[in-house]
Amino acid sequence: MRIYTRKGDRGDTGTLSGGRLRKSDPRIRALGLLDELNAQIGIVLAGSDVPEPLQAPLRRIQNVIFEAGAALASPDPVGSDALFVAETAWLESEIDKLEEALPPLTRFILPGGSAAAAGLHLVRTVARRAECQAVEAACGEDARMPLLTWLNRLSDGLFVYARTANRLAGGTDTLWESRRGAPQGSQTEE
Repeated sequence: MRIYTRKGDRGDTGTLSGGRLRKSDPRIRALGLLDELNAQIGIVLAGSDVPEPLQAPLRRIQNVIFEAGAALASPDPVGSDALFVAETAWLESEIDKLEEALPPLTRFILPGGSAAAAGLHLVRTVARRAECQAVEAACGEDARMPLLTWLNRLSDGLFVYARTANRLAGGTDTLWESRRGAPQGSQTEE
C-alpha cells in the first residue's frame, strides 16, 4: 500500500463513517491540531533534558492524544467516555501531586527556563488551540464532553509539567515583569 492515495487532491478527506469532508472542516482542523500536539510532545521528549519523572506521563499523554483523535473522528464517540473520565482524573491527580512540590504562584510566569520547560510551554499553547478547535468541531455534542474536559485539563497539566521541569533542572520559573510599572529612565534590554 502506498502512503499517497490521491483521493484528497481536491481538498477533501475520508472520514471514519465513509463520507468525505473538506480539509478545512472544523473536525479535520481539530484532528490536525491533535497530530501537531502529539508531534510537539515528541520533540520535547527527544530533547536530552526532559526530567525522568516526566517522561512516562508525557508518553501516556501521547497515547491518549491518539485516542482523542479517534474519538473526535468517530461519528459515534460513545465508548470513549470512560477513558477520558479516567484520564481526566489521572491528570488531576498528577497536577495535584506535582503542585505540592512547586512554590505557589504569586505572579504570572513567562515560558522559559530549561529547554524542556520552554518546550512544554509551547506544547501547552498547541493543546489550547487543539481544545478550541475541538470545541468548535463538537458543536455542543454532549457525547464529546469527556473528551473536551480532558483537553481542558491537559493544558493545565502541561503548565504544571513545565514548572516541574524547571524545578527538577534546578532552575526557577521566569517571572513576568510589567513594563507599565517600570521606573522612568530605567534601562531595559532590547
